[in-house]
Amino acid sequence: LAVCVDGWCVYTLPTGDGQSVQMDSIKSGFVGSQVELRCIFVNSNPPVKISQVTWQKFLNGTKQNVAIANPSLGVSVLPPFKERVTFKQAAVRHRTPSLEDTTIMFSNLRLSDEAAYICEYTTFPAGNRENMVNLTVFARPQTRMTLTTPTIVARPQKRKMTVATCLSANGKPQSVIKWDTRLKGEATFQETQNANGTVTVRSNYVVVPSRETHKQKLTCIITYNNERITDSVVLNVQYEPEVKIEGFDGNWYLDRQDVSLTCKADANPPVTVYQWKVVNGSLPSTVEILNNSLIFKGAVTYELAGTYVCAATNGIGTRTGLIQVNVTEFPNNPPPGGPEIPQEQHNAGAVIGGAVGGVVLLAAAATLLFVFLRRRQRTFKGDYSTKKQVFGNGYSKAGGLPAHPPIPNNLQYPDDSDDEKKPAQIAVTGGFEASERDFDGDAEDLKRPYFTVDEGESRDYDERTLAFQYDPETEIADDMVSQTDGSVISKKEWYV
Repeated sequence: LAVCVDGWCVYTLPTGDGQSVQMDSIKSGFVGSQVELRCIFVNSNPPVKISQVTWQKFLNGTKQNVAIANPSLGVSVLPPFKERVTFKQAAVRHRTPSLEDTTIMFSNLRLSDEAAYICEYTTFPAGNRENMVNLTVFARPQTRMTLTTPTIVARPQKRKMTVATCLSANGKPQSVIKWDTRLKGEATFQETQNANGTVTVRSNYVVVPSRETHKQKLTCIITYNNERITDSVVLNVQYEPEVKIEGFDGNWYLDRQDVSLTCKADANPPVTVYQWKVVNGSLPSTVEILNNSLIFKGAVTYELAGTYVCAATNGIGTRTGLIQVNVTEFPNNPPPGGPEIPQEQHNAGAVIGGAVGGVVLLAAAATLLFVFLRRRQRTFKGDYSTKKQVFGNGYSKAGGLPAHPPIPNNLQYPDDSDDEKKPAQIAVTGGFEASERDFDGDAEDLKRPYFTVDEGESRDYDERTLAFQYDPETEIADDMVSQTDGSVISKKEWYV
């Protein structure tokens, strides 16, 4: 009876008489290791005679003898297994052997050892009994991680380059490679199927070398057969100097002492040469160059003003930095370490400022209120509870709105007078002269100004006070209100 799984077949012969061959169905081991293939014969009662035990390699439909144990001829192991296969039980090798347990030990496994192995018992008078085990051989990969080149140089062109390689060679089954890093790069992968059944996986990490990638850690993670293998490198990136000039605080003023400029450069390899110059000029006579610094002796003068340039050079290249120095007559701010204003003074100033602001707001509010009331007084003067008379061209709600010329510009009401309701004449050269003869008979009423006078204050106006003489109009109803534009509106309708 044959039972096959994934191309491998296990043979179990039916033994109605009680004999059987016991074996493991699957065994595995790594290249170079040792594996045990178990084979035990379960005899019947009364027992049968074991004439011979044969181990065979079964591959691609072909059988190959591995080892034989015969009670009369002894033990024989055939090439190429002779140096690597032995029977586990010493009794098998005795002159009078015991062949019930013929387990073999496979040492120094090779990839070529992967196959199915049959353990066959020849008995009398029962005949042959056999069983089979599938042997799988794994190959642990050779892993390593290397830098592509010992020296990685950051170029101005900012081109991508392979900086590290992670390799898993000759593995069975194949490995999986991943990268762990903070670098902003990308990985490429390549798999190669080898003739012996192993797989080689290679991964390259590609990045643009720069000052930021220097000293960054790059870790390769290889996962093989549930085993995790890691290896790391730290990138050594060489780059041109990154230059900046320090020392000018924006407050160099005349007679200030102890000022200096320092050229600082971030570079790999380190800077070997610093050079100073002034744009469109020369270095001041009072300056002393000390390593990467300019020390200005004595007091600050206008001679120190200018644009200073520092050039830093290392083995990769030369870069420059510059700074504009301005000199003022007086300090722009208090010198460091000067007296501080106590916190109490800050608080008092805040309180005073708040009080002044409150007073200003109150004054503004009062002014707006005064203007509003003043305008309201000029818009309507009188009391709704008092009877009014309308002088001029008044009309009722039922009447139509007559054509009305604007009030002459030479009439005004004095602001600070008790006679606010009486118009005053302003003399204008070449202007309008008020006279009754100037008015047309039909248009006379249309040119009259409009105003109201309380009946209790009504009095005659002489020509000195008012240049116009008006004919009294018909008294209007108590619920009518005259407006400054000459219209009359009913109070009842207004407030409904």
